[in-house]
Order: sequence, then C-alpha cells, then structure tokens
Amino acid sequence: MAIVSVPRSRASLIDRIVPRSAVGDLLFVGAGAALTAVAAQVVVPLHPVPFTLQTFSVLLVAATLGSMRGAASMLVYLVAGALGVPLFASAESGIDVVLGATGGYLVGFVIAAWLVGRIVEHSSGRVLPTVAALVAGSAAVYAVGVPWLAISLGMTLGDAANAGLFPFLAGDAIKLAAAAVLVPGATVLVARATSKDER
Repeated sequence: MAIVSVPRSRASLIDRIVPRSAVGDLLFVGAGAALTAVAAQVVVPLHPVPFTLQTFSVLLVAATLGSMRGAASMLVYLVAGALGVPLFASAESGIDVVLGATGGYLVGFVIAAWLVGRIVEHSSGRVLPTVAALVAGSAAVYAVGVPWLAISLGMTLGDAANAGLFPFLAGDAIKLAAAAVLVPGATVLVARATSKDER
C-alpha cells in the first residue's frame, strides 16, 4: 500500500490524523458521499427547492478531506444519484433530478467542495480563512444553483433568488456558524495531539 507524504502546511485535516494512501482516499471519498446522502434525507419540503443539510455536509467533507477528495466525494454522490441510487433529497434519484430545477445546486456541490478544500488546505486551521472558505463554498453552490433554477423554470434571476436563495440564508448562516466552530476546533485538537506525539 502506497503511503503519500503531505506537507503539513498544505495538509487537509484528515491528513493530519491518518497517513495518506490510495485505499484511504477511496474510503474517505465514499464516506463523504455517504454522509452527504444521509444529510440529504433531512428535508423541509419547500418549493421549488427543499431545505436539507446537504450544504452543511458538503462544507464539512471538503474542509476535512481537502480539495481533490472533497470534490471527488461530491462527484461520486452526483453520479451515483444520477445513475439511480436514491441519494438525493427525499431519496430521489435519476438523471432527471440532475437536469431538473435543483440540479444546479448538486453540480455546485462539486465546485464548492473543491473551493473550500483548496482554501482550507492553505489556511493551517486559522479561523478567518476557514470561515472565508465556508462562505465562498456556500456562495459557489448558489452561483450555480440559482441561475440553473431560473433557466429550468423560465424564471427571472430575481424570482429564482427569491425562491432558491433568500429563504435559505438564515439556515445557511446557522450551518456556517456550526461548521466554522467544528473545523477550526478539530484542527486545533489535532494539532495539539500530533505535537504531543512528536515530542
């Protein structure tokens, strides 16, 4: 089994705990996709875009696994759901969901995961860059999701924002706050544990 050494300054949170390996990468990517699938089943049925915990999962997975594995997790989630595995909100699946009104948010998850992971990899666990990464990731989801919603339903961009952005901002603020506490906090704990091990 190949073990890959990752510089601490560019290591994801999981790299600080577990040595990098191909098998580990596959397991973590699968776990990230599975966590997002579980989060998708926590649904408040709003129309046309339901409220779920998917975005929270995307942010946590990306901040923990880093850019490549985070994005890969979301890509696995997207492709598996498109192929018929009931992973999307309310256990929906199929290419019709991906190409439908809310498909832009799903595609945005991949972009957001890469962006969050990339920033966090270079933040060394500092709070402000981590918070900035989480905000940027959330914004990336909407940057793809809202225009996609507008095109799919023949809405103006303003109407799409009223339907698929503004109703979610309060909930997203809570998700961001929770992630902003969990990720830097976990990073600090891991840093302390690894510094003790190195003494």
